[in-house]
Amino acid sequence: MIRQATPNDIELLHRLGNIAFAHTYREILSPEQMAYMLDWMYSCESLRQQMADGHTYFIIYQEETPCGYLSISTEPDGYTFHLQKIYILPEFQGSHLGFRLFRKAIEHIKELHPSPCRMLLNVNRHNTKALAFYQRMGMSKVDEGDFPIGQGYYMNDYIMGLDI
Repeated sequence: MIRQATPNDIELLHRLGNIAFAHTYREILSPEQMAYMLDWMYSCESLRQQMADGHTYFIIYQEETPCGYLSISTEPDGYTFHLQKIYILPEFQGSHLGFRLFRKAIEHIKELHPSPCRMLLNVNRHNTKALAFYQRMGMSKVDEGDFPIGQGYYMNDYIMGLDI
């Protein structure tokens, strides 16, 4: 089951994010940058603000167990959507849940914008597992950059795109 998250799910998203994000980047980010980014993206206050700013979250379950989540936002042009987050807990990876979440993102975007549009996402250049996943999903690299996020840290990302 996949369901749209509400503000009542902020604590759950906080817990899921602290596990999934930390596992994903444990060999890519320094402990200091990891701590900074977890607070920046997954503190309850940050999640609450993201929802208030229009980020839509979905949570995926296997039976009764929450296994992962995704977040989508709309860019100001109304034509471009940004897949902000898509993560599966480590013990559920390989169960095709990421594929299901990715399809849910596309379905949600089509509901919001039935005519042709574009989905973008940023992915860390060293996250080879995610890069391969997104390529299998039909996305391609459209740009790259080093994006400052505060305290001297950068996100060193490829930007990938998919026309929907």
